[in-house]
Order: sequence, then C-alpha cells, then structure tokens
Amino acid sequence: MELNIIYEDKHILCLVKPQGVPSQSDKTNDEDLMSVTINYLKTKNENPYLGLIQRLDRPVGGVIVYSKNPFANKELSRQVQQRETHKEYFAVVCSNPEEKTGLLQDYLKKLKTINMSKVTTKDDKVGKLATLEYRVIDTVVTEEYGPLTLMKIKLLTGRHHQIRVQLSNANMPIWGDNKYNKVFVKKKEFTNIALWSYKFGFKHPKTKLYVEYTSKPNLYPFTLFNYS
Repeated sequence: MELNIIYEDKHILCLVKPQGVPSQSDKTNDEDLMSVTINYLKTKNENPYLGLIQRLDRPVGGVIVYSKNPFANKELSRQVQQRETHKEYFAVVCSNPEEKTGLLQDYLKKLKTINMSKVTTKDDKVGKLATLEYRVIDTVVTEEYGPLTLMKIKLLTGRHHQIRVQLSNANMPIWGDNKYNKVFVKKKEFTNIALWSYKFGFKHPKTKLYVEYTSKPNLYPFTLFNYS
C-alpha cells in the first residue's frame, strides 16, 4: 500500500485512508493503514510511535490523523473527547430529502455481537446521544437507484456507525451501505460505501494554531455531482 500523505511534521501525520482498509489492525489480519504507516516511519529512522486520533470505519475513506508522540496523542485525544475538533463528511444517500438542511439527534446503542448500532430511546441506559448536521448539495436521478443526493455532514458527536445509522433511520440510507441500506443488504456484489471523511480540523498540539486538512473523493457515485 502506498501512503497518500497530506501533511506531516514531528507531531502529527495526516493521510488519506483508502476505502476498505482498516484504520488499525483487527481480527481479520488484513493489511491496515496504521501498520503500514509505522513501517514508513521506521524507514525514516523515526520513533515508530503512532496514536490513532479519529477512527474511520473500514469501508470509509478520506482524511485521517495520527499522532507521532505521546504528547501530541494526549492533547489531540483531549480535543476529541471535549468535542473541540471539527469533522465533516460527504455522503451520497438514496433519497431526495425534502428538508435541505437539518439536525439529527438520536440515542444509539451498539450491538457488539453483530458489529452494528441501532436507534434506541432516551430511557435506554446504554443509549448514547448522537448529533449531526446535514446540508444537501445536489440531487441527481439515476436509472438504477432513483434519486441520489450528495450531502455534507458535520459530525457533532462520535458514536459507532453514527452517520450510517442516523441517516438510515431518517430514510436517507447511504449508497453502498450493506449494513443499514436495505437495497444493498440484498445485493450479492461488493460495493464501497459512499461515505467520505472530507475535513478534520483541530488545534495543533504544539503551536496551538487551528489547522484543517481536507480530501475530496474522486470515485463513483461522488463523480455524479459537481460540488465544492
């Protein structure tokens, strides 16, 4: 795997994660981005320390940030926990939403045995509040899937499969999602989910200056749309 590096210094390493590649090693033992990146640091004779700041689901591609030392890891992890980071995603959904902007708030609970999450009630003791904002960018009508809509998602909390579950629950399932989109659950052939980590912003752990890193997807079905 060849690394697509957006930015690197002594404290952070920002990459474009390919779709279908785990952010870190898992039980599949498939090649993962974190292990490849550690090997890259070794070739530079650097301390191969690497901390995962924001995890992306395996099917999801886009901007991902790692810390390169314990100091940076502690500071960036604090920012994530205190919701001081800025996360935006692009998603293509199988729907033509009436509301072109919206705020979704749900309580989610993780179903560990099947690696999924579901919407639950506020009274559920294991339910956690999940919040996101969305904005419709454009809609096209396709012969096979009907209306497809490109939207920008601002993630305000970080729950397991949050964007996928909340959009599906709002009748806006993501194209290619074989867990939460009924159309794709039934399909036998593999498809990459149309969810992309577009932007990640935070205060640099050393300089304390706010920085943002972005990546736009150049693959189907994102290529159906003209957007900025």
